Amino acid sequence: MHRDPSLDELGAFLKGRRAQLSPDTAGLPGSGEPRRVPGLRREEVARLAAISTDYYTRLEQGRVPASVTVLDVLVQVFRLDDDQRDYLLTLAGKTTVPTVGRSNRQVAQPQLQYLLDDLTLTAGFVIGRNTDLLAWNSMAAALVTDFGRIPEEERNYVRLVFTDPTIRVLYRDWEDMARLALSHLRMDSRRNPHDPRLTTLVEELSALDPQFRLWWTSHDVAMRAGGARLLRHPVVGDLTLQRSTFICAEDPEQQLVVWTAEPGSRTYKALRTLASQLGMASEGLDGVA
Repeated sequence: MHRDPSLDELGAFLKGRRAQLSPDTAGLPGSGEPRRVPGLRREEVARLAAISTDYYTRLEQGRVPASVTVLDVLVQVFRLDDDQRDYLLTLAGKTTVPTVGRSNRQVAQPQLQYLLDDLTLTAGFVIGRNTDLLAWNSMAAALVTDFGRIPEEERNYVRLVFTDPTIRVLYRDWEDMARLALSHLRMDSRRNPHDPRLTTLVEELSALDPQFRLWWTSHDVAMRAGGARLLRHPVVGDLTLQRSTFICAEDPEQQLVVWTAEPGSRTYKALRTLASQLGMASEGLDGVA
């Protein structure tokens, strides 16, 4: 019998959420006995969701579909946020996300590159499918790294976060940012959780980095949103930047990400200093993957 691979991913997500929910948090009385596994047992989830243990077990095993009613109950049981609920419903085939014609490698929309090139005090990137880095501007290269020197097939944000020692040092809160990057990658994967390029990336990084392997199996998900980016730049020192994300209407799988600074702040002044240095030697730093 043909199995739906999305149901396997749905089951893995439910298993990951179950492992991260303690009996105390779920409002279950303690038995006083040591637990062999972290989180809730399957029968405990089933009891809280008012469904049979056999049915819930088959959900985790990817053997049966689930109704929206059951999924919404599980959302409550696992205390899922809006992003996690969207991910759950998409894997279950209850909602869809827009997709466009696929190719082996995306190319940044020209208008996004034009916009990037006009930004001088703002670092900007175009992030594509599977967190591939499709385009950037001079300030982004100056703040992070010269992406043009990285082979095209390796220009992937998550890959760089875990494999580039310079970026590990650049982020003052590297662990938090690495886990957030993984949650973005996992959320993006709901469009096609079995994309061969995604599978290759996950297998490679799982073999290289035990932290990646551990965090990926936790199945955390999140949409890209605003928030602070804390850097320790080798030239201009500590920076606090605000991230904003904009989805491209022509290709929803491309997102423009910009890092801005509050006018008059220390970070803003540091960016002006960096920009003045770029004015003498910025040729060749702009790029499109």
